Amino acid sequence: MTIAEFTSSIKEVSTALKPFAMKLTKDLDDANDLLQETLMKAYLNRDKFAEGTNLKAWLYTIMKNTFITNYQRQVRRKTFIDTTENLHYITTSVVSYNDATSNFAMQEITAAIEKLEDVYSVPFMMYYKGFKYHEIALRLNIPIGTVKNRIFIARKELKETLVQYAFVD
Repeated sequence: MTIAEFTSSIKEVSTALKPFAMKLTKDLDDANDLLQETLMKAYLNRDKFAEGTNLKAWLYTIMKNTFITNYQRQVRRKTFIDTTENLHYITTSVVSYNDATSNFAMQEITAAIEKLEDVYSVPFMMYYKGFKYHEIALRLNIPIGTVKNRIFIARKELKETLVQYAFVD
């Protein structure tokens, strides 16, 4: 197979590779990079392609192996090997948090909810625990519009009370 024939064959098959690259990477830019790297490897290793075999399968294999190699390289890059006698493996993506701040926040949030009147806190807490509006209405024997209104008022009062936890853009 000549270089022109090989290039033409790859061009025909390459459109089918992009969805596979998207499935692997789940990102358009990464998929384009993977596709480009696959086609480059295929072109550089065209002498290893056995004529008469399935070119599409060969390209899929190159893409899959390239993705796996890149993924393993990325994981190794993020791993720190401790050389002390215990030899701990630490990945840099794991972050340790101090629970003190979240404990203080939860205490303040709980106190703010307890300050709400029961007519607002009960539906709010039921909604927080996963009940749907119609389920809350049935259990409390009140109209669904009242449930929505009470949850809205509870949220509004909590936002005013817990202003220090508001997200800033």
